[in-house]
Amino acid sequence: MSVTPNTPVIEIRNLHKSYGDLEVLKGVDITAPRGHVISLIGSSGSGKSTLLRCANLLEDSQQGEILFNGEPVIWKGAGAHRQPGDRAQMIRIRTNLSMVFQQFNLWSHMTILENVMEAPVTVLKRDKAEVEASARRYLDKVGIGDKCDVYPAQLSGGQQQRAAIARGLCMEPEALLFDEPTSALDPELEQEVVKVIKDLASEGRTMLVVTHDMKMAHDISDHVVFLHKGLIEEQGPPADLFGNPQSERLRGFLSVTQPV
Repeated sequence: MSVTPNTPVIEIRNLHKSYGDLEVLKGVDITAPRGHVISLIGSSGSGKSTLLRCANLLEDSQQGEILFNGEPVIWKGAGAHRQPGDRAQMIRIRTNLSMVFQQFNLWSHMTILENVMEAPVTVLKRDKAEVEASARRYLDKVGIGDKCDVYPAQLSGGQQQRAAIARGLCMEPEALLFDEPTSALDPELEQEVVKVIKDLASEGRTMLVVTHDMKMAHDISDHVVFLHKGLIEEQGPPADLFGNPQSERLRGFLSVTQPV
């Protein structure tokens, strides 16, 4: 399949996801064009993180299409029994979509450098010396190049999250997926991570970002999606969404968060 610059990295069409009788996503469409930052905002329980996990195939959805670089995910089964039908394709997609979680998920028994190197060496089977050079470069990039030989417990939360971002970058992914990357951090540490994410956005990286930080969403996004109860209530450029919200629900949401 030919991938052109106009082919979206991620495209989601009419996605439905339920946990038993609880319908979390009720038919959602999202497109992440190459080099664009898409931010997902909304109240807790609106389906933001679930959507991100479905995009990365960490969660199985019951209906709808997911395309990666124009290639549709192959499914087997239907409804509650639907799951990816091609394991090789699933692994390939996951390794091209690096996920950065709210909790840093670093290996406590490995140094920061070893954490960043682990997946490219063991999953991608890349040359260890080459990966080490990349890992050191990315740790420098996120501002903790001097912490290569320390362990996660010796770092602040902000430093651990920056290490997790470096780990994601070291996979050389097509896109980065951020799931509330700053919500577990104190305000001063949060700004360290926000700066790194802003720098990545300015480089033209493709990113899907679930965030509670309205200022960051305003500053980094090409497109913002407001989810409410599993549906897209409103979406558009950040200047429109934050400057002139159309729906009553979005106006109410912004009034109790951090309006720009």
